[in-house]
Amino acid sequence: MKYMIMLYGSQQDYDMMTGGPSDKPAMSAEQVAEMHAHMEKVHQALAESGELVDARGLTAPVHARRVQVDGGLPVVTDGPYPETQEVLAGYTIVECASFDRATEIAAGFVNPDAPGEYVDVRPVVDGIEDLAG
Repeated sequence: MKYMIMLYGSQQDYDMMTGGPSDKPAMSAEQVAEMHAHMEKVHQALAESGELVDARGLTAPVHARRVQVDGGLPVVTDGPYPETQEVLAGYTIVECASFDRATEIAAGFVNPDAPGEYVDVRPVVDGIEDLAG
């Protein structure tokens, strides 16, 4: 079964990584490199085990657009959205034997030194029959 591991961040997190204006101190080049090295190591291990399907990071929320329809017409709002603190920052899709294994993999993405940090993991549906139960 395939599982999507969803990683979250905020515009402030992106600003900290790139030196943009933020209430928190900017990350050093070394800290950003360490974060990328950790992600690369986790993804490499998943590729070697045959469990990696896909993994991507997403651009900062400032580059997002929210599209709604009002009266049959699209209404587009440029990000970031002040009412939204966290957004999807990236994802990894794995194919593994069980939800427990996917959860174990997901735990490897959480920084143990960052209290409150989390990722979500959910099964990916292959068809309508997967939505039941």
